[in-house]
Amino acid sequence: MNIFRYFGERVEAAIGALTEEGVLPPGLDPSRITVEPPRDASHGDLSTNAAMVLAKPAGAKPRELAERIAAKLATEESVTEVSVAGPGFINLRLNPAFWQARIPDILRAGDAYGASELGTGEAVNVEYVSANPTGPMHVGHVRGAVFGDALANLLEKVGYRVCREYYINDAGGQIEVLARSAMLRYREALGETIEIPEGLYPGDYLKPVGQALAAMHGKALLEMEEADALKIARETAVGAMMELIRGDLAVLGITHEVFFSELSLHRSGAVEKTLKILEDKGLIYVGTLEPPKGELPDDWEPRPQTLFRSTLFGDDTDRALKKSDGSWTYFAPDIAYHLDKFERGYRTMIDVWGADHSGYIKRMKAAIEGVTGGQAEFDVKVCQMVRLFRNGEPVRMSKRAGDFVTLRDVVDEVGKGVVRFMMLTRKNDAPLDFDFAKVMEQSRDNPVFYVQYAHARIHSVLRNAAEAGSYDLSDGALANADLTRLSDEAEMTLIRLMASFPRQVEQAALAHEPHRIAFYLDDLAAAFHGLWNKGKDEPALRFIQADDPGATLARLALIRAAAHVIAAGLGILGVEPIEEMR
Repeated sequence: MNIFRYFGERVEAAIGALTEEGVLPPGLDPSRITVEPPRDASHGDLSTNAAMVLAKPAGAKPRELAERIAAKLATEESVTEVSVAGPGFINLRLNPAFWQARIPDILRAGDAYGASELGTGEAVNVEYVSANPTGPMHVGHVRGAVFGDALANLLEKVGYRVCREYYINDAGGQIEVLARSAMLRYREALGETIEIPEGLYPGDYLKPVGQALAAMHGKALLEMEEADALKIARETAVGAMMELIRGDLAVLGITHEVFFSELSLHRSGAVEKTLKILEDKGLIYVGTLEPPKGELPDDWEPRPQTLFRSTLFGDDTDRALKKSDGSWTYFAPDIAYHLDKFERGYRTMIDVWGADHSGYIKRMKAAIEGVTGGQAEFDVKVCQMVRLFRNGEPVRMSKRAGDFVTLRDVVDEVGKGVVRFMMLTRKNDAPLDFDFAKVMEQSRDNPVFYVQYAHARIHSVLRNAAEAGSYDLSDGALANADLTRLSDEAEMTLIRLMASFPRQVEQAALAHEPHRIAFYLDDLAAAFHGLWNKGKDEPALRFIQADDPGATLARLALIRAAAHVIAAGLGILGVEPIEEMR
């Protein structure tokens, strides 16, 4: 049950009653009405802006309208107090029975708690990672990978139909460099002594590619035309790198439904088709761009180019679609790729990019608006860099790659769950510091430990209860406990926080911000640990009361519900909850 949506419906019912009574005119739009926690918790449990939103179209004074709406809401069985504050906010306080009744809701839902049909099955495409297939994944890819995967989980939780997609940049200059690097490793596999020149990829990860080429072709590639040999090396190397990347992602628990090849766009004529669509719309022309601001590059010269009218859609300048040599810029196939997504039925597209691509956002938004006629919603989530530390000192070198830290280096050292959780402890557009020592600390300062410790502590209590008495600890039995026994403020605080989880999930999904779930879990863990510590000081509040089975069952129901909410939140983040700390 989303209590905020439920009371939103009660507010609309109150407005409907006032309309029937002639106090309000018919046809008022309730879409901007919100029901949310008040900024100051002392004001109550819920707050609505209904009076302030409707006053002007209703021709009423906000506070007078608020008083009328408040009078209707005061008749609700679960409402114990209604007050009007400031310019017309309506604050509600709910009775303990309402909050206590949320525990059976959670126990019945189990780890599925927080799921909803908000998305109504709408298809959403989430493209993330999309690292160039030129080597193993490094730590710079980890944050976007985890963010994108958690976002996909979050959207699925609230009823969207999500496609997880990876765009393979298998065309262009970096792939030519890969092919030439693989050819050097091929020669090495045939027994030649090689030197890797500046500009090619030096990593040992290409040695198996060279060995595979040698095993498959012997010396035949040396006897071919260079272009033909490079074509074979390119296809073999890209295939091997994508297998490596899939394996790296699997270590993080990440799989994609679709791997889309850029090269396929060129071979199918999709780029030309897309440019024809834009041309027919009058969005392409041949012109000369203004010189870039600041110091001009040495090779810049004013020349006619094929340009997209990006400024019509809010961009700073029109954008080139062809290079001076007649080949496409990166922009052209990127437009074709997003048109392909649109034609596959995705009206909502979310791309997760690294910070180095942030300057590309305006032109892509402009292009997608132009090519789809404004029918697609396009959101880019930029993930800032991750800075690695060990005991406060920067970590620079990799055990495997020579010049960067690989994804597997990080996961091997601290574990998948730790990596995934820590990557979501900051908002995606803020830099994130990852200290190998600190993320393994068992302290309040380590959020992943703090949350997992709460879950493990709960299961420890449940195990102790099973050993101490003949309690039925199934969710169904606990849902029937006498929950009126939960009256301490610390217990009620925990219940209120758990009851807010469905709203937290929906709000995070609408904002495309999975880090909100990590923040929420930290707050929930703090509320649980606070209750635990209070029980240490006040024996009457301990979870197991040997001489009071009723209080024991009520408290076990409370913490079992908390375990479900923690597990549900961790599930969104892609983290396995721990039942026993080691």
